[in-house]
Amino acid sequence: MTSQSRALVVGFGSIGERHAQVLSGMGLDVGVVSRRQVSGYQGFSGLEAALESLSPAYVVVADETARHGETVRRIGQSGYAGTVLVEKPLLSSPAPLPKSDFAAMAVGYQLRFHPAVRALRARLAGEASVVAMLEVGQNLSQWRPGRDWRQGYSASRKAGGGVLRDLSHELDLMLWLFGPWRRLAALGGRGEALGVAADDTATVLVETARCPSVTLALDYLARPLRRRIVVETVRHSFVLDLASGRLAVDGAVEVFAADTDGMLAEMHRAVINNAGGYCTAEEGIAVVEMIAAIEAARDCGTWVEEGFAA
Repeated sequence: MTSQSRALVVGFGSIGERHAQVLSGMGLDVGVVSRRQVSGYQGFSGLEAALESLSPAYVVVADETARHGETVRRIGQSGYAGTVLVEKPLLSSPAPLPKSDFAAMAVGYQLRFHPAVRALRARLAGEASVVAMLEVGQNLSQWRPGRDWRQGYSASRKAGGGVLRDLSHELDLMLWLFGPWRRLAALGGRGEALGVAADDTATVLVETARCPSVTLALDYLARPLRRRIVVETVRHSFVLDLASGRLAVDGAVEVFAADTDGMLAEMHRAVINNAGGYCTAEEGIAVVEMIAAIEAARDCGTWVEEGFAA
């Protein structure tokens, strides 16, 4: 195979394995960098050796969030000049991205490719949004069946876990739908409900460029999965239930079929072909900076204004 048909996945936890399966299903020759033995793919124990041996055109960074920055730096220092996708969030805390010769760099917010989300965004383009709510919740114990959820990175703030990072899809969607944030206030839990060393709830009130009042509600507690976007505009009411793919506009319902693998594949195609619509590195940094602002607002108990520097 040519280098254009080869991909490298760095990290082989649940999401890394999913990326490898999807890319393989797309017809790419997939290599994996992992500390543990890998079955079904060409395995590498070291990143630099994998880049040199496989010579991939596409690299997916799917190791722990806290390691993303260092992994991206090492890929850049190797002289790699292909395309990189980093799992969300891009970084665990705000920091300048290392200089590189990458052809393109994207962040793995595949919910942008849910057909119902795209339909909602298209409908909102000509609307004056007045108030919006984005909510997501799923009990942490249900995330990865067969694995001890207390031992995973999601349960550890040091590893990059916690609802603001794990469930940052909603932050990306808020910025994508309603524009940059202007000011925000926040409340949040510190893991008491689940006994984990990471935040298990977050509630955020945000003023954005295109909507004066947005509420974000994220938690590790809900049974079963809950994921909704509600928008009231001057002319219409929109309710999107992402768990069922149902978009209601003034009560009239349309159902959109979608699955995680399909959205991942569509995102990968868009990034590989530079087709647009994906979350760019700059947009990914904006999410990371917003997370830092939310944590600051929560800790100090006051509003935080745009331009906040962590």
